[in-house]
Amino acid sequence: MDKLLFGDNQFFGINHMSEEKARAQAMRFQEIDAIIDVLDAAYDEGIRTFMCTTHDRIGLVADHMRANPARYSDFIFFPGMPYAHKYADAVTEEGPLGAMKKFMPDEGFLNAAVRGGMSLARKDVEGMATLMIDAEMKMFQGLNTPVIFVQNVVTDLLLGMGFNEAFRIFANHIRTRYNAEPGFITMNTPRLVPVLEDLGIENPIVCSNINKLGFRMSGGIAAYEETLKNHKFRAIAMSVFASGALEPDEAIQWICEQPNIESIVFGASSRRNIRHTRELVERYWKQPVMA
Repeated sequence: MDKLLFGDNQFFGINHMSEEKARAQAMRFQEIDAIIDVLDAAYDEGIRTFMCTTHDRIGLVADHMRANPARYSDFIFFPGMPYAHKYADAVTEEGPLGAMKKFMPDEGFLNAAVRGGMSLARKDVEGMATLMIDAEMKMFQGLNTPVIFVQNVVTDLLLGMGFNEAFRIFANHIRTRYNAEPGFITMNTPRLVPVLEDLGIENPIVCSNINKLGFRMSGGIAAYEETLKNHKFRAIAMSVFASGALEPDEAIQWICEQPNIESIVFGASSRRNIRHTRELVERYWKQPVMA
């Protein structure tokens, strides 16, 4: 993985510290061209990996990349699924059958529907889970997706329920069908990592909030420090700026001093901020941004 990954929160009005800023960002990025402009700025600054949700507008980004293969020859997607709101919206707008047609994989609507129906009839959790993964991945067909994540809303729900087998199901399907590595986004790295180890998921990729203030780090900084030092996994740090509560220089210096940090994912809305973050990472990590 590259050392620096570009995230998509800013494109969908997500800001954990300022509702006003979140609204302004949501308005700015209503049009896909505005999103593409920022992605182009990141790409031209040497940031090749886009860690994103499966929001419908990301589908438009994927269409743009497919339509311009020479421009984006080494562009990488790290999809994170599911984006639950789109399912609810699709059922409301198109009805249950229309929603199924929209999200079914390209292997054929009938085949996928039968597969889903049989899974329901048998209460086959694995069949339904893999069907949903394939539906989510439909928009990335033909694009480079070497790591595929399950979103924290699902990860932490499964973790809390103790349904740990679901992580194995996800990991196996991602590896066998997409020749990719499974990734897990969580709000509780210290609790998740031992579970993945017990399941035999070796050196897993785990993305979570890691920052100097302990902002949104379930279990606290001390538990994260212990996990980073004593467990074998690849940590991706998000919210390193604690949603703006930390100065960039201080935040990047601290995260680069932590052990076992594989990558940093960040969001920005301007070329200036993208370049500044890249320069800080290169200064304190003393390694190239690209792998």
